[in-house]
Amino acid sequence: MYAVVKTGGKQYRVAKDDVLTVEKLDGDAGANVELAEVLAMGDGSNLTVGTPTVDGARVAATVLEQKKADKVVIFKKKRRKNYRRTKGHRQQVTVIRITDILAKGKKAPAAEASTPAPAADDGSAPAKKAPAKAKAKAKTKSKAKAKAKAKKAPAKGK
Repeated sequence: MYAVVKTGGKQYRVAKDDVLTVEKLDGDAGANVELAEVLAMGDGSNLTVGTPTVDGARVAATVLEQKKADKVVIFKKKRRKNYRRTKGHRQQVTVIRITDILAKGKKAPAAEASTPAPAADDGSAPAKKAPAKAKAKAKTKSKAKAKAKAKKAPAKGK
């Protein structure tokens, strides 16, 4: 199944698990967003075209990251006048993964992939990670001290 959605003034043909870069959308990495402007939907044999949008249809997506696009360089010049100006611009964009295409009346499934699976409950207590971090910090501090002692210049002999 695929859909044609409109976001950021552009139209995209999307299918499940597609990764796209679109104009900036609100939401941090891991957040779920819905694209409500679905212009057309199809599954190979039949196509539903909206007037202008398909009623009740929407596309669910997950935000992967917020970033800046490649730099666009603006260069102005007037010949024989020694006039040159250079400017650059990096547009804010959002990278999203399409999780589901929902027709009218369908509900989005619970976000199973984004939440970690519960650990197997075999009666044992879950391991604590805080002491491991403290041990790692202590090791790095002792290594740094050893390096500092080794780097000291030897006393000059007469």
